[in-house]
Amino acid sequence: MLADIEGAGAITHIWFTLPDHTDAVGFVLRDLVLRAYWDDEDTPSVEVPLGDFFCCGAGTRALVTSTPIVVAPTSGLNSYFTMPFGSRARITVTNEHPVDVEGFFFQIDYTLDPSGQDEGARFHAQWRRENPTRLGIDHTILDGVCGRGAYIGTFVSVTCLERYWYGEGEVKFFIDGDTTHPTICGTGLEDYVGGAWAFQDRLSSDVEPEVLTFSAPFIGYPQRLVNDTSRQSVYATPMPPVHSMYRWHLPDPVYFESDLRVTLQQIGQTGPILFERSDDVATVAYWYQLPPHAPFPALPGRDARRPR
Repeated sequence: MLADIEGAGAITHIWFTLPDHTDAVGFVLRDLVLRAYWDDEDTPSVEVPLGDFFCCGAGTRALVTSTPIVVAPTSGLNSYFTMPFGSRARITVTNEHPVDVEGFFFQIDYTLDPSGQDEGARFHAQWRRENPTRLGIDHTILDGVCGRGAYIGTFVSVTCLERYWYGEGEVKFFIDGDTTHPTICGTGLEDYVGGAWAFQDRLSSDVEPEVLTFSAPFIGYPQRLVNDTSRQSVYATPMPPVHSMYRWHLPDPVYFESDLRVTLQQIGQTGPILFERSDDVATVAYWYQLPPHAPFPALPGRDARRPR
């Protein structure tokens, strides 16, 4: 238990720091689980591996400079999401790492409001992973949301299990009774997070383009891990390529009145050819909704969260 706050108010800032992202027995940022409970909830409104909540994919730290999430040198994890509560707020971090995590520090800043927050929407964040995704079936970022609210952000981490470009799939928002066709449908994963043309620095058949990472207030592709050997203490071989990105809908929330489902299509490309593909995809959905919320799907255990 990191915080147990009585009364009405809002959490305004959370800061964590902890040791390096991996050691000989596992991945600390995937082994620690952040949970938040508002008011008298029995089930959490936030349930996400610590690293993924802060846009660090595959248990590996990245530098992130965005409006609600900042990961600063070295491993300063900051959240600026406003998290209101009406009578009580509880924040926990559960250590499922095989050994003690030494050097874990935290600070949680909040305000109290005697006028109360009983009628307001509550902050939610949920992690999902498919390893691997199924051919021809969209990855589910969020489903089972009932009630009124606003979707405010997505974190996506793709560990590529196949060759070639992975990001032609559409991000789809099925809102308030949508079935076959979504209200919002994108054109590709890198387009959804504000990039274009596979994050390349040029369109050229003569010169090999460079892939560029970036981190901005509401959009970012901060993590590209290719031919990475930093996990030799955990795995005998280097990990597959990892690509992680975020999109905050803070200036442009996706509002819903009764229900919401968000999915990511699994489409790749080589040359002019599009093809269905299967990868290891982990996502975090961030949203506000009026209580009560439906219980989340069971969080996978430590072994099932383990990065490749």
